[in-house]
Amino acid sequence: MSLGRVLLSIFLPPLAVLDKGCGSILIVTLLTIAGWVPGVIAALVILNNPKYNK
Repeated sequence: MSLGRVLLSIFLPPLAVLDKGCGSILIVTLLTIAGWVPGVIAALVILNNPKYNK
């Protein structure tokens, strides 16, 4: 995970997981709408998950 991805996930969480699939984008977008902090946490978790890092 690069510094740019981390900064993008802090400021615009749905854009940080754009290449991780439609489900990830939907989950992060809904969590960001519900509250900014849950969206950031979800984006960071998805970016750190080894299953998505191919």
